[in-house]
Amino acid sequence: MSQLRRSARLTAVLSVLAAVLGPVVPAGSVPVPAHAPGPVERTAAMPSTLDSRLLAGRRIVYSYAGPTPSPVVLRAIREGRAAGVILFGENVTSPEQLAEAVGRLRQAAAQSPVAEPLLLMTDQEGGMVRRLPGAPELSARATGLSPDPLAEAARSGAGAGENLAESGLNVNLAPVLDVYDAPGNFIDRHERSYGRDPAAVGRLGSAFAAAQQGVGVAATAKHFPGLGSAARDENTDERPVTLPVPLAELRARGEEPYRAAIAAGVRLVMASWAVYPALDAERPAGLSPAVVRGELRERLGFGGVTVTDALEAGALTPYGDTGARAVAAADAGMDLVLCSARDPQQGEDAAAALAAALDSGRLDRAAFDGSLARITGLRAALD
Repeated sequence: MSQLRRSARLTAVLSVLAAVLGPVVPAGSVPVPAHAPGPVERTAAMPSTLDSRLLAGRRIVYSYAGPTPSPVVLRAIREGRAAGVILFGENVTSPEQLAEAVGRLRQAAAQSPVAEPLLLMTDQEGGMVRRLPGAPELSARATGLSPDPLAEAARSGAGAGENLAESGLNVNLAPVLDVYDAPGNFIDRHERSYGRDPAAVGRLGSAFAAAQQGVGVAATAKHFPGLGSAARDENTDERPVTLPVPLAELRARGEEPYRAAIAAGVRLVMASWAVYPALDAERPAGLSPAVVRGELRERLGFGGVTVTDALEAGALTPYGDTGARAVAAADAGMDLVLCSARDPQQGEDAAAALAAALDSGRLDRAAFDGSLARITGLRAALD
């Protein structure tokens, strides 16, 4: 690591510690710092004269199988109808191969009519959940149990950011802000939770996010409004999950860490695919306006970019095909649609459904433009 990078990392960690150790944010009050995304109502509208297919594509995160970017994905990027690409372990065989793949994705973006950088993302939480070798080595659980958890969280965030930035990526789908309620449950068994105290989880997740963003990589707080009560076998990737947590407990434990993350300027929030009857008994969080618009936007004041969890998740089996799920997510207030099945056709189908829904009036034009403005603002802020 160069001396310049060491200096930048140290500066990021120190500034994060100073910020996180500052005044406690009172409940019900969520100040938004100058570098954080602005309120929802202040987003600028995108030109409505652009083709609906182009506009719809700019809300899609594509994926592909294997080490070589798919021609379908590269074409979507070149034509300006892709927001980004998510990479998994199977897409990475060596640093040299990754550099070549990212170079091809960035070259396609440079040929597109879109000026803003492509969103290139992965899950680099630390511990067992890392798509790239290297930092952060510590899991969230190990971080929470370390002698100086706050400093360790900041170091992990800076390390994750540097690792991704050096690989040409600019978004990390981390940190996890789930507050686990039983040892060995779904979120704890892979050591993905910082702990059982909502305030501590909020502080540590915020330190990770702020340090990571300090080196130029956007952070994603997940999985709103919390998977900490999910039992060991309640995996939304595999099947529908309902978490009957009382509203007061859900807000005090599941949602509370997001106050700190929002105040720290986290750029993205990922919604869970679990159903929370206390908020919406019929739909998973990421398909629910009551959760996305009501709890996250209005109650907690988040003005940044929302992103779905995997659109192919088993939890969404009762909610139709790819297109139906994408439209329901957009209608609920989700900005980015994560098409992570490693099948580019999934992204194409989601984009086609969004375009048709926009043309038919099924999706509100002003809300659609607001999502695009938030996504464009995020892309413009990254390299």
